[in-house]
Amino acid sequence: MIAMAEAARQLPRARGSAIPVLVLCLVLLVAWYIACIPMNAVVAETKIAAAGGGLWNTLYESWNHQRPVIPAPHQVIAELWSTVFAIAPWKAKSLLYHCWVTLSSTLLGFALGVLLGMVLAILIVHSKLLNAALMPWIIASQTIPILAIAPMIIVVLGAMGITGLLPKALISMYLCFFPVTIGMVKGLNSPDVIHRDLMRTYNASAFETLWKLRLPASVPFLFTSLKIAIAIALTGAIVGELPTGAIAGIGARLLVGSYNGLTLMIWGALVAASCMAAALVWLVGFAERRTLQRMGVKPT
Repeated sequence: MIAMAEAARQLPRARGSAIPVLVLCLVLLVAWYIACIPMNAVVAETKIAAAGGGLWNTLYESWNHQRPVIPAPHQVIAELWSTVFAIAPWKAKSLLYHCWVTLSSTLLGFALGVLLGMVLAILIVHSKLLNAALMPWIIASQTIPILAIAPMIIVVLGAMGITGLLPKALISMYLCFFPVTIGMVKGLNSPDVIHRDLMRTYNASAFETLWKLRLPASVPFLFTSLKIAIAIALTGAIVGELPTGAIAGIGARLLVGSYNGLTLMIWGALVAASCMAAALVWLVGFAERRTLQRMGVKPT
């Protein structure tokens, strides 16, 4: 009964939070359809004239052109249906197959980036020398455009005989380690001075202080950073596929669509990547809620 009452109290709050999102989605959908009219009417001018002109013919041809400048939402949905549900997922023409190729490098790069970020954060927190030496370089590393450094990584690793999944994962790692490092440094330093002094009065070692005080206090900061890092890791994996001329992955779909003027393929791949990023961020958020519950933090 208590659980049912709590669920009943949460229901109005959930509805209230969903309404603004639905309204925003509706506004974006209407704006999308409106934007298709002037953009696609130019390329569909001949068909509109052949159909006799008029508002209805202009709308129909603008929203149903085979090679639109901006595809209409229903065209993108049809593209996703034909490439996700109408084709076996293990075939090369399936969008799910390409999503899995990109996802594999994303997850590997994310894992490497999280590991690197946490190690760097621990070193920075425990050594003023490393803080002064590493932090400027960590910040400076993010000023280099990824489109410039990705081909360099691919070429160097290719010369060493390293191809396939690892180069793309390293590009993802390069992008996603930064928010993890910064978030963990903030989290590891978040315990009050009085709590750190208390650990010293207990004669706790640096490792014991890290394990029993700093790491538990850094968990909320870590998960906030992970939500950012997982989305950036996906971007890094897609960017890593572009300079390699990959034949599989979201980046490969974008290249094929760009070379052949297949805007529906491009938009379908972009929407699939967005949905994949949203799902990954949700999974990190789910893990955060379960972890904080196990730690005794009350949900807000």
